[in-house]
Amino acid sequence: MDRETKKIAKRLANKIIKEVGPAVREYAGTQLGGTEIKIGADGTPTSYIDQIAEEKIVNILKNADVLSYLISEEIGELKLGKGTKRIIKLSHELKRTDLTEEETPKFIFLIDPIDGTSNAIKEIPAYAISIAIAEVNQGRLATLNDVELGFVYNLANGNFIEAEKGKGCHLNNEKLIPSDNVKINKMTLGGFTKSGTSEASKLVDRARRMRVLGSVVLELSYVASGRYDAFLDLRGSRIIDIAAGKLILDEVGCIITDKYGHELDNVLSIYEKSIVVAANNREMHQQIIDILNDNQVDVIGKIGIISRIDQDKPILFSAKLIDYILTNGCEVVIEKQLSDKLIELRQNPKLNEIIEETKEIYPEIADMLDDIDFNIDYAKLSQDLFDFECDMATILGGDGTLLRAQSRLKPEIPIFGINMGTVGFLTEIEVKDTFNALHEILKGNYYKEKRTRLVVSHDNHDFTAMNEVVVMTNKPAKMLHFEIRVDGGIIEEVRADGLIVSTPSGSTAYSMSAGGPIVDPKVAGFVIIPICPYKLGVRPFVVSDDSEITVKLLKKGKSAVFVMDGQITEEADYEEEIKFKKSNKDAYFIRTSSKYFYEKVKDKLKEGGIETNNRCNNE
Repeated sequence: MDRETKKIAKRLANKIIKEVGPAVREYAGTQLGGTEIKIGADGTPTSYIDQIAEEKIVNILKNADVLSYLISEEIGELKLGKGTKRIIKLSHELKRTDLTEEETPKFIFLIDPIDGTSNAIKEIPAYAISIAIAEVNQGRLATLNDVELGFVYNLANGNFIEAEKGKGCHLNNEKLIPSDNVKINKMTLGGFTKSGTSEASKLVDRARRMRVLGSVVLELSYVASGRYDAFLDLRGSRIIDIAAGKLILDEVGCIITDKYGHELDNVLSIYEKSIVVAANNREMHQQIIDILNDNQVDVIGKIGIISRIDQDKPILFSAKLIDYILTNGCEVVIEKQLSDKLIELRQNPKLNEIIEETKEIYPEIADMLDDIDFNIDYAKLSQDLFDFECDMATILGGDGTLLRAQSRLKPEIPIFGINMGTVGFLTEIEVKDTFNALHEILKGNYYKEKRTRLVVSHDNHDFTAMNEVVVMTNKPAKMLHFEIRVDGGIIEEVRADGLIVSTPSGSTAYSMSAGGPIVDPKVAGFVIIPICPYKLGVRPFVVSDDSEITVKLLKKGKSAVFVMDGQITEEADYEEEIKFKKSNKDAYFIRTSSKYFYEKVKDKLKEGGIETNNRCNNE
């Protein structure tokens, strides 16, 4: 926004606050003010006092000399100004390219008329109006990062906070300064936790004090002003509640993200919500994120190396990796098969030619293959995967290599995947980024991501799978007849070529190819997908991961095989049952990237699953 445009926006915001304040105070603490009159656009009950406040806002913007879009808690999304009022869907409106300059609104107002309505009704002095203003950029959706002005006015005591992007933030014309506390045990924490969240309970137990004020906008401003050290809402806050607060926190140097430490840049919409974690400084924020995700980092002192061994590229790269880790003062343990291959390669009289040829084929890692030290006793460092004892297992390969290794490693060993396969959805980084990532990990700049695993029980034997279990006929072109039970109740009888039971991690693998949904790894569930079912109405099921799934073969004379993660194959016969339930031991991945799951889906799951120019090289 230019200076003149900001003046107009500020003038409208101040007028809203000036008129809404007295109107709300008139009905605060009254029976009429607390009367519920409808359900608002956000799906929550609207009280009379809410409607009074919102009517004032709508009237001001309707009669303004400029056009504006309004997102408000009770009425939803409107286009207002120059005497007009029209209900719109903002996402559609912003994408229009047919509006003239005269028809295009100047501002997007995100307003919560009263945040803390219950407090206002009961005359508890903690309720406020929140106003965030973004400039309209027609032709694209607006996000939280487009907000340029933020105002929070405490309707109970008159305190007024205003923030301007790049210009700072003030409370009653005094600069806001957050606290400098970095110790969890001295922390004042505000906000809302969620029942059954053990990690949140750990955080609350470690904090010095916990406040539940009942007003998101005020509590976010309390972090900025030093009254709180941190605030979280694990229920999910509406974007209209956090838009002004985010700008206020940004302008004083506080940190506000989602539960996983990802930046908040949600689309501006009445429907958008986000879990919020805000803190006075980066050090405090990181401690909170680690506790909430059970990601307290450990010192990495010993690193295991596992690699695909069917190509020279990963074997050579593993040699460079071993050299790097030892040089940086860490211990190394190597999978025995890899150790044997390294020794074989070292003894090959054409070793230098193999290195040069590999550098020519893969120029992106050519520099990394210079000066490899092969004078290492690989045999002394080697060990069977089942016996690995290390702080982190580094796996060079694609998803198949990673799943093979994961099935043999102790589940408590966290995995760090370096993609040397085709897609590498489960891996963390591409090979070119290896040494930068390891440098950060050895400094402790990483987090652990937890992934659910399946326990598969059959014939008094238990197996585990991290991606999926596929049950199918051992004879091509023959159908099987399944009975599927969840917690003892029959949910389906189906004739099909096979059946997949998938974890969220496996939802982007065979499950997806068979028509199953893509499931965020944070979802606590399993997916059951019939493969080519005979019955038209059969569709995939998503069930709780607290449930036990039982699959029974009903066709006499037909047996089936079931395959765990493409690694382990077992047989099942007529009337035998295969049971699936959540393992009490999760898998853990070392993560260094803040890239969210859906970004990875878009990056990795391109047509064919591979980059066109790498198809030949990555087979």
